[in-house]
Amino acid sequence: MKALVIDDERLARKELIKLLEEHPSIEVAGEAMNADEAEKMIEEHNPDLLFLDIQMPGRNGFQLLESLDSVPWVVFTTAYDEFALKAFEVNALDYLLKPIQSERLSEAVHKIMEKEKTKVGRSHDKKLGHEDSVFVKDGERCWFVNLANVRMFESDGNYIKVYFENNKPMIHKSLNALDEKLDERAFFRASRKHIINLSWVEGIETWFNGGLMVKLRGGDKVEVSRRQAAKFKDMMSL
Repeated sequence: MKALVIDDERLARKELIKLLEEHPSIEVAGEAMNADEAEKMIEEHNPDLLFLDIQMPGRNGFQLLESLDSVPWVVFTTAYDEFALKAFEVNALDYLLKPIQSERLSEAVHKIMEKEKTKVGRSHDKKLGHEDSVFVKDGERCWFVNLANVRMFESDGNYIKVYFENNKPMIHKSLNALDEKLDERAFFRASRKHIINLSWVEGIETWFNGGLMVKLRGGDKVEVSRRQAAKFKDMMSL
């Protein structure tokens, strides 16, 4: 498993990398001292795992994750236990308090490997599908969301509402930019305002002016524009 160590403190990085030598299942592919460096290395190495410091000069760990189209597994590392609750709220794999203890790291690695056994392989191409995860932050609340659980995206001005479970947080992206990154075999641009997850489609009925009305599991209804209706019928083999 390929990992990156991201921390603004050089000694903290070196100490963690030294401790990870005891765990041959994890290969440290590189280290970064800030979010900008890390973003470039993530693009270059496409790691399976991040050991990520939360508090860093410039963008913090959460802001780095917000900038990524798709996120790998994350283990947060920090000297401040006040961040522990937030880290678990975003369902990170684990949370390590500095100075990191060898025994505690071993627990985290064991948890990682157990998760890896049950994980469907993450996509390594440019398009994002059901096996990928995204990081969503809305105010003080944050989540790692598997795209298989996102039933639809809805444009709202310069933001997008992400619909999953009972949540509808907003992210600062355009629907057009998101549409270019999503795998069209999994997600469909229903209209100028909506992208739907095809695996969530429960029912379809004809609608006004040659359009369609799609019902998603959970009760949401989305209109497919007349312009997109023919393509949608073809994709759903109607």
